[in-house]
Amino acid sequence: MRPRFLILIAACTIGTAGCGGGASSSPSQSSPPASSGANNAVTIRNFAFAPPNLQIAAGTAVTWTNNEPSTAHTTTADKSDPATWDSGNLAPGGSFSNTFATAGTYKYHCSIHDYMTATITVR
Repeated sequence: MRPRFLILIAACTIGTAGCGGGASSSPSQSSPPASSGANNAVTIRNFAFAPPNLQIAAGTAVTWTNNEPSTAHTTTADKSDPATWDSGNLAPGGSFSNTFATAGTYKYHCSIHDYMTATITVR
């Protein structure tokens, strides 16, 4: 029984050794596809929205996440925009999502720190 066990371990080691690190002709799966939610994420950090200008397709949800260590922020539509949203206070680590159904340019800010501004362009 012991020789079979050693053969099994050797086969597993050889089988998994070819799976990592080297060049491969198969496509990489580490990059998210263009339609994934990761491309529709806005990070709040260092008293700024990143990215400051986001372009998305109509019907897409955007998620903001507050990555500040100890400061609350909001994501609030400018009053002049046709779409309105207000996340309320997002504590550190908090998130908020909003879906943009109509094409247009939407400016927004943090209502606590009004110098924090950004834009979402919906195509």
